[in-house]
Amino acid sequence: MKKHKSQQLLEYIVNSEAKQQGDFRGTAQIASELLSKLFSVSRIVVSALSSETDTLEQVVSLSVDSTSSGAISRPNPSTCPIFIRQLKDELYITAQSCCDDNRLLELKPYYQEHGVLSVLEVAIRINGQLEGILSLERTMVQAPWSESEVQLCSQVADQLALTLATQHGYDKDERLTLFLSAAEQSDHIMMVVNLASDCIEYVNRAHFNLTQVPKARILGRKVQVLDLFKQHPLLAEAVLVKARTGEAVSEEVNLVRHDGSSYWMRFSVKRFISSRGNHFALVNAKNCTEEHHHQSELVRLAWRCSLTGLYNRTHFSRVLERATSGHLVLVDLRGFKRFNDTYGHANGDVMLVEIARRIRHFAEVNQLSEVARIGSDEFGILLENEDEESTIELTTERLYRQLEAPITIGIEQIEPKPAIARVDLASIEKQFSGLTCADIALQYAKSKQGQAIQVFNSALLNAFKEDAQIERDLAVAVKGRQFELYYQPLKDLKKQSYIGAEALLRWHHPKKGVLYPGAFIDIAEQTGLISDIGSWVLEAACKQLNLWQRHQIDISMHVNVSARQFFSGTLFEQVWELVTRYRLKPHSLILEITETELMEDIRSATNLCHELSELGVGLAIDDFGTGYCSMRYLKQFPISKLKIDRSFISDLSVSHESREIVSAIIAMASALNISLTAEGVETREQEQFLAQHQCHQAQGFLYSPALRVSEFGQFLQKPTLIH
Repeated sequence: MKKHKSQQLLEYIVNSEAKQQGDFRGTAQIASELLSKLFSVSRIVVSALSSETDTLEQVVSLSVDSTSSGAISRPNPSTCPIFIRQLKDELYITAQSCCDDNRLLELKPYYQEHGVLSVLEVAIRINGQLEGILSLERTMVQAPWSESEVQLCSQVADQLALTLATQHGYDKDERLTLFLSAAEQSDHIMMVVNLASDCIEYVNRAHFNLTQVPKARILGRKVQVLDLFKQHPLLAEAVLVKARTGEAVSEEVNLVRHDGSSYWMRFSVKRFISSRGNHFALVNAKNCTEEHHHQSELVRLAWRCSLTGLYNRTHFSRVLERATSGHLVLVDLRGFKRFNDTYGHANGDVMLVEIARRIRHFAEVNQLSEVARIGSDEFGILLENEDEESTIELTTERLYRQLEAPITIGIEQIEPKPAIARVDLASIEKQFSGLTCADIALQYAKSKQGQAIQVFNSALLNAFKEDAQIERDLAVAVKGRQFELYYQPLKDLKKQSYIGAEALLRWHHPKKGVLYPGAFIDIAEQTGLISDIGSWVLEAACKQLNLWQRHQIDISMHVNVSARQFFSGTLFEQVWELVTRYRLKPHSLILEITETELMEDIRSATNLCHELSELGVGLAIDDFGTGYCSMRYLKQFPISKLKIDRSFISDLSVSHESREIVSAIIAMASALNISLTAEGVETREQEQFLAQHQCHQAQGFLYSPALRVSEFGQFLQKPTLIH
């Protein structure tokens, strides 16, 4: 091969427009065409190696004769690591008989498949890194590759490497330009600080937008010109020290602009080292003023009752946790729920606001700072002074008289009925909280006639300890299967037949005998055992319903669900598993939850109710009329039944108010097309009233108390009398 032809080929490649513009594919195409004219080869392939994806991209494949196909792909690097390593070390590989060359054993299947006999494989390298391969293949026996051929192909590979480096440079410049444009458009501050000189090397437009400090006043200057260093010098210096040691830092600071306006900024600082070994700090910052103000408002709302302006239970509980002396006073309004239901929530709020005002006035007169609304109609006061017991007693009685004074609501004079519990915090045992002791005393205060004030004492403490024993026994009962379900029948008043059963829990206590839920459910709720108990009840009820359905007993099963169980996040999965396992008929399982519990989290309750409804599970609101559920929410929930609370049924014959309320509930249920069950029916008179007013179903002692499963089966076999 003549030397001047080789020189012309190289000069043509070097001077080509593709080479000048860093067009690797175009340059590879030119080089392949020139080499094909100069060399006797069957195929020339230029490939680009990607270490990230472990692929060999075929950039150019030029078939010179009809024995080769341009669609042939060479093996990926992962399939031929020995060949790749050999090429890195030797820069090129020549083989007159490539299928017998040990260096090319990994490519032997490829060579044999495509009839390749002789190859020249040349590395395309940038800074010693393999970036591609120039491959020349022969399918016919020819003379060995000459030194001049190898040298020319190596020079061509060098030109391809230079082209690829130029392309990488152009790509890098474009990416840098793109990055800078994006940084300038960002709403977040971006700043680069030289940690050797403390100079600001770069800052984007967002810095001016937030601080109103022009870029020209800080770019290229020391970081000490920043507002952070001027207004928080100690913090700023500490951040700089940490950045130099490579420690990432995040802080939130309040800063003041030159016009006097303030703002909050959250920033993070992280060190990085450039390719030349220089240390820089990347500062990212954003305006968090609105977020901070919102958080402050949330904190304020978190500690305050929005209706009364007093502290709330969360705040008051934290105060009590730190208090070791003083007297805790707990105030409750007896009959408030009934007042709320009778006069409406707006008037109920008027009463609460007035009671809160009186308590606040009492606190101001007695120089008390910790006053809170800790429940719907409960208020807490901490008497921190160390007065004599007699003085504390007189103070408590004075508060009671102030609270029971009549309140004018509209045109009526309403007399509040306060109940007060008082606890000497220094006298209670450490394992009991002040609020727990006050709650115990409050229950006794509510039952008193006349002045409803109760001081917590040892007798009440003993009662509390008894509850604690029940708690321990409950834990054993859950594991020891001491529970049993009883079933109370539901009667269809129109058909005069029994169409359902409510599963009611009984505890066979080893010492106290059969206990009803009222003796232990509240304790189970407080301790969290209600979740395990509720799961057992639900499964036992579904199992029994399955047995009834297999024996062709067509009734529905009502199961009470606690708020903790309802909002546990696992109820749907549990019900789905039980309905599937026991193959329950659609709408034969009905879950009952009280309206007060249902209103605890409207959004979650709505979603869960819809999911359960789609599963074919009915939903009933228990004790309806005693809570806060409005017609708007009833329309929102996919409720299939309302159960009128027994308190309205018990005095139907003597209370005009109860008759009006029950009639209104029946009318509302009819308008919403919701089934209705009356609880606690005990007399024929009550049944007749409900039937005349189109109430659908009833349950109570008039028909039967809750029965064991065997007794319930016998009860259903008795003929139903038509009254």
